[in-house]
Amino acid sequence: MTRHVAVIDIGKTNAKVALVDLADMREVALRRVANAPVADGPYPHHDVERLWTFILDSLAGINQEQRIDVISITTHGATGVLVDAAGELALPVLDYEFAGPDTLAKDYDAIRPAFAETGTPRLPVGLNLGAQIFWQQRSFPADFAKAAAILMYPQYWALRLTGVAANEVTSLGCHTDLWSPWKADFSSLVDKMEWRRLMAPVRPAKDHLGPILPALATRTGLDPQTPVLSGLHDSNASLLPHLLSDAPPFSVVSTGTWVVSMAVGGNTVTLDPARDTLVNVNALGDPVPSARFMGGREFSLLTEGQSEDLTEEDVATVLGRKTFLLPSTQQGSGPFPHQTAAWLNADDISAGQRFAAISFYLALMTATCLDLIGANGPSTVEGPFARNRLFAQMLAATTARAVIASEAATGTSIGAALLASDQRTIQAKGERIEPPADPAWANYARSWRAAVEAQG
Repeated sequence: MTRHVAVIDIGKTNAKVALVDLADMREVALRRVANAPVADGPYPHHDVERLWTFILDSLAGINQEQRIDVISITTHGATGVLVDAAGELALPVLDYEFAGPDTLAKDYDAIRPAFAETGTPRLPVGLNLGAQIFWQQRSFPADFAKAAAILMYPQYWALRLTGVAANEVTSLGCHTDLWSPWKADFSSLVDKMEWRRLMAPVRPAKDHLGPILPALATRTGLDPQTPVLSGLHDSNASLLPHLLSDAPPFSVVSTGTWVVSMAVGGNTVTLDPARDTLVNVNALGDPVPSARFMGGREFSLLTEGQSEDLTEEDVATVLGRKTFLLPSTQQGSGPFPHQTAAWLNADDISAGQRFAAISFYLALMTATCLDLIGANGPSTVEGPFARNRLFAQMLAATTARAVIASEAATGTSIGAALLASDQRTIQAKGERIEPPADPAWANYARSWRAAVEAQG
């Protein structure tokens, strides 16, 4: 019986290896390391060898404490890997925040598919994976010619663990320009650029690609027959438990470096690609209206690790004074990509009041994303923001719907572990937070929206 799943979770800011106990759906062990791109070489890229050492050391350490039955993988999106016939890198794994692809934006725009085909909005820097690959091919033709396969990021790690090359739809369908969600096939761009021959076979997220390689069994102490699953995109990992157990309509807000909102069974709306809405593809292969902004990055930059100590008086003061942070701290993406951040009524605010206003800003940005995708029903918040009660309360206030603050330390780990299980009932849903009775919360939200509209 499969019980303990080691989940390799590569986020943009942190990398983790968690051991999930399927019996009670909780993490029983966790290893974590900061993850940052390196600037040497031809362009900023992910330090995959450092991550690889961390992964193997973590698997070995966790396995000494508790037998690992299965390995699953989840990673951030907008990342692909070019490997040669030996499985080695043909080019470094490009960091999607690198602006190099923008230098060929005009040429790329001339060939990329329409939003109606792919559900992919045009995004800056390397956030469209197709733009990355296009730039790499044009800029490094000799190195690109060595590529035998193009892999999505979770499946790159699966290749290193098993020697088996594969791709999977949640990463292919994450604003890449490479996938048509409604056809469940590669987009016209892939054929236009003659990349289809390089695309590794598409396998379901829960497929067993193979056991770990013998040398890795020796290195980690794992059973040589330990299976490795294909894996999936991290926001879709957060969504998966709810797809399996929740009744629509509902939405899931996956928080990390990015805050990704996904609506299931919501209202029919026309998505606006200019506001960073998109169509994700879930682990079951179905299209999911989604919207995002770089909320975790904004939170880190705005708080800079300062104490989160605050009082009820701080909260009341921010609500009554209507101290606002207006969008956007991180420009170029999100629902207000071209607006410049500004503080209103913020003279002489205390640290606690500033933290409250930042939490409210992030909740109101999230609510805007939910509106843009037609979300309805309760909103479940996964990841770090689930622990921010002010965020949850303001999200409930502005949407006038319940918010469920997930108890899982990282919803991505639970979702990725579920690929190894047939379980459909997920325990430990989290606290249900209803809209506050005090009208000051809803008044604050209405005033914030009016201020944003006036700003634009």
